[in-house]
Amino acid sequence: MNGIPIISTDPPSSAVLPCITGHCENHDWRTAQLEALYRVSQVLSRSLNYRETIREVLRVLENHAGLTRGFISVVEPDGGMVAQIAHNVTANRFESVPYQTGEGIIGHVLEKSRPLILARIGDDRRFLDKAGACDPDLPIVAVPIKAAGHLKGVLAAQPDIENDPLLDERAHFLEMIANLVSQSLQLSLEVEQEKHVIQEERDHLRRTVRHQHGFDSIVGRSAAMRRIFEQMRLVSKWNTTVLIRGETGTGKELVANAIHYNSPRARGPLVKLNCAALPENLLESELFGHERGSFTGAVGSRKGRFEQADGGTLFLDEIGEISPAFQSKLLRVLQEGEFERVGGSRSIRVDVRIIAATHRDLEAAVARGNFREDLFYRLNVMPIDLPPLRERPEDIPDICRHLLAKIGREQKRKLTLNDQALRTLVQHGWPGNVRELENCLERAAVLSENGMIDRRLIRTFPRESPRAHAVPSRTDVQTEEEEETPDPEEATRAERERIINALEQTGWVQARAARLLGMTPRQIAYRIQILNIAPRA
Repeated sequence: MNGIPIISTDPPSSAVLPCITGHCENHDWRTAQLEALYRVSQVLSRSLNYRETIREVLRVLENHAGLTRGFISVVEPDGGMVAQIAHNVTANRFESVPYQTGEGIIGHVLEKSRPLILARIGDDRRFLDKAGACDPDLPIVAVPIKAAGHLKGVLAAQPDIENDPLLDERAHFLEMIANLVSQSLQLSLEVEQEKHVIQEERDHLRRTVRHQHGFDSIVGRSAAMRRIFEQMRLVSKWNTTVLIRGETGTGKELVANAIHYNSPRARGPLVKLNCAALPENLLESELFGHERGSFTGAVGSRKGRFEQADGGTLFLDEIGEISPAFQSKLLRVLQEGEFERVGGSRSIRVDVRIIAATHRDLEAAVARGNFREDLFYRLNVMPIDLPPLRERPEDIPDICRHLLAKIGREQKRKLTLNDQALRTLVQHGWPGNVRELENCLERAAVLSENGMIDRRLIRTFPRESPRAHAVPSRTDVQTEEEEETPDPEEATRAERERIINALEQTGWVQARAARLLGMTPRQIAYRIQILNIAPRA
């Protein structure tokens, strides 16, 4: 038996393989490298949030590559650096630590733009250990992260053994990881920067829209308008359904805009629909949406206005024009907050505030049976009645200045209105309200050469006259100049005498004089003021 070697038939354990082959340790490390590279690629494909991605990459390096206490620093757009440092990935302990340019090992790697390998990090004077995460007795490998030729940060980690013989291979491995991370990091930073720009633009637009559609966009200092402003201020704080009532052209949509943009739902959408603009079959699809194949031409599913307004406000203009059959469908949405799309069977719940508007007498429509009484009460929770322009003539000068400023911005010039033209506008009845006044001023501005609008450019013909709807040509204006026209001062004197006569007949009681002249008390009070009629005892 002497001299005959004893050979074991049991396979050698993995603990002694390196001692037998001399290459198995490298083989195991390369296998771990491949596994770690595969898992890092999976992490990078999941999200564009680079902070989450960085933490997952550090987790992979510790769990699958034996590289602990890793950190990835990122150069921020403002030039500063922030390092995401892993203290203990099993306990999910991470920390963000700021670094100054050129500070510590991170700053050195960025400055030299090449890998740094230290056999023992505690021996290097550049070691700061600001976060207290590194082991000073272990080696460290740090490599730059480059994208499109620019330095984006540093990737570093510590092998979990002292006197590591594979530091060069680990450095090469971290360079591969850095190349993978760089593209994702570049894309993430670009997306985040664009998102920041978009958010700033969105906030700017919200401020602009809120200013344009705020309470300041509605002009009026009369008692009636002050009451309207107070109602708008109070109701805008809540989700109460609002019914805006008033003649055509009184500004119902402006009121709806102001209520929405001064409410807690201002960040949500404001969706509008004119109920009189669509037939009933299209109105249902427009409001509730439809499923694919629900009718001819429905090639796909489509959200309706209720879904589009979820979390915001739905403005239903001309609500008095919908048919009784459709009123019952609308009532269910207002009561239950749910509906089905056309051709669908699934109930959809929405959180929508309703603001409705109409110029119709809904009480009369209810009495005739043309409008459901229960729907009327559901809509008429907070009614806001807008007065016609003829009942608040004292607001006309302010409205004219506001509209002329708006038209002047569009025409890029300054527009002014002389006293005679303003007096003509105040004395007109304005059956079309503010919309008619705006059209009249815009027409006059077009005809004005120098931006000054005088009385002869104001076209306030009776509505029954066909010429009242025609825009006058410059020939018409020139002809009017040549023709004999009434003296505006004489017309003013006649108006003044007419009011004084009525006041004298009624003992200077303004309310009785107003009835005699077919005017409202507010109108005669304003006439007395602008005509400078001194009251008599």
